[in-house]
This record gives sequence, C-alpha cells and structure tokens, in this order.
Amino acid sequence: MVWRQTAWLGVLLLTVVFHGSHAAGQSPQFAPGVLTLIPPDPQYEETYSGPMELLEIVKGLPQLEWNPNYTAKSRTIFARAKLVTLRRTIWNLEFAFKPLRMLEVDVPQPSGKMQRKRIWYMVYRVRYSGNDLQPDPVKDKFGHTMYGAKAVAHENRFFFPQLILESLDFSKSYQDRIIPAAKELIAKRELRGQQLLNSVEISQTPIPLSTADVPNDVWGVATWEDVDPRIDFFSVLVKGLTNAYKPVNLPNSFKPGDPPGSGRQLLAKTLRLNFWRPGDTVHEHEEEIRFGVPVDADPARQARILKKFGLKQRVDYLWVYR
Repeated sequence: MVWRQTAWLGVLLLTVVFHGSHAAGQSPQFAPGVLTLIPPDPQYEETYSGPMELLEIVKGLPQLEWNPNYTAKSRTIFARAKLVTLRRTIWNLEFAFKPLRMLEVDVPQPSGKMQRKRIWYMVYRVRYSGNDLQPDPVKDKFGHTMYGAKAVAHENRFFFPQLILESLDFSKSYQDRIIPAAKELIAKRELRGQQLLNSVEISQTPIPLSTADVPNDVWGVATWEDVDPRIDFFSVLVKGLTNAYKPVNLPNSFKPGDPPGSGRQLLAKTLRLNFWRPGDTVHEHEEEIRFGVPVDADPARQARILKKFGLKQRVDYLWVYR
C-alpha cells in the first residue's frame, strides 16, 4: 500500500513539473540529435561596406565636381563620394531545426472544396543571444579615427523569415506558404501542442534576449506544398537571421536622374541548409530525407553530387549572399 502511494505521488509530481515548465514557455526537451543547432556567424567585415562609390553623387550629380582654391580637391563632397565606407551594427539570431518532415492535410481550394495534399514542413527555433557587433571608433596617436567592433545587446530583435525550398535537380523553388489547416496538426505532432507560429505570426513577435539561465525560445514552422516528388537534392534557404548584407554596384546601370538606390543590389546574408533523399515518386515519405550532402565512394559520382550543390567540398550548411 505504501509503495502504491509513493508511486502515485511520484507520477503526480512529474505531471506537475512537466505542466509547470510547459506553462512557463520553456523549450520542450528532445532526444540528442533531434534538434540541429546552427550557431550565429557574425563577422567584423559585415559591420562596414566599402570603400565604394556613391553612384547617386558620382554619376547622379556630376555638377558637384569643382576645384576649390583654399583646400584640397580630395576634401570635396564629390571626391569623397568616390571612396565611401558605410558602417552599421550587425545582429544575428541562433537557428535550430527539427528534421524536415511531411504531413497529409486537407487544404482549402479557390473552388471552395478541400483537397488532400502532402505538405513538406520544417519546425524551427530562434533565439537572440545578444552579441551584436557595433562599430567602435577609436583615435590613434596621430588623431586618425580607427574602427573596431564591440559587442552590444538589445531587449529583443525581430525575425522576418523567408524560407525557400530550392530543388537542385529541376531548378524549381518553393516559397513558404501559410497553411492554417496544417499548423495545428504540426504543433500537436512536434511540440505537444506548444505555441507554434507561422511566418507571418513570428514576424510580429519580438524575439527576447536570451541568457544562459533564461533561454527565451520562439518556435516557428515553414510549410511548402506541391513539392515535386522527383526531387533528390535540395536546399532550404533561410533569410532574416541577420541584417548583414553586401551592396553591389551594377556596371553602367545608374544614370543621372535615376532614384537613389538604382543600379545597386543588396545581397542578404542567407543560411543555406543542404538535404538529399534517396527515394522515388512511388512511395514518398519523410524517413528518406537526410540533412547534409551524401557521401559516395566513387570519386566521379561524388564529384557529380558536389556539382549539383555547387560545392567544392561536402558541407551540411553554409552562409551565402543572395
């Protein structure tokens, strides 16, 4: 009798602890290897762009070029616009994801009817751990301003996600779709019903600063429909994890009178996750999906696989600008 009471008390205690942590918004616990963590990758070089030409002045306002009488020509606005360095604070979010999976869902159609579809999805977690890189000006002994970077933090950051599933076999890409019918089913399956946000909802939710003692996790999901079942090699591109970018001036594309920003591309730093699936179209299922680039003992086949991914060596993920 005493044993039964003790066992019952133990079960009750575990239940209370579990529900208490769930209510507090703490992260669910998974077995080792279930959650793949991609740490932030801040680089000092991302805190500045240049030296570069400000096309809006050099090509858009040529009348500003003149020869001053009492100062060096290199001090004029026009001359300085030829070698401009733009500085900014860079922030990053930590990204972790569960295995990419599939789910059968009844999706509403424009006709008003429901259609059974196989939805590909990825459940992910984002954290903001601070450590933003802020330009730090320092005067040297000659009075010149030199720039380093110092770590700073804010109360929160916002994540405006763009997750694209890109087929490397057929040059197709699939945008993340908002599928309300799928989100609730995915939350029950993956997070025991804990709050799960789609891309619109998570963009409206501040990602609070996390510490070692208080990890403020926010969980999101990306869903893709009508994915070609013939796909063997593909990548998931994740934009919005950082504000790092590279401005690229396009040759001979800016003309006087063009609005500011014309003739320039801003390439966003993007996380690229590589996947493959050794399956076919007959029995499409989630257990075939593998994270990373496959290994092949035959050098020729391995070279062809790497070419598919546009890589020189095997990597599971990489940061690219696009």
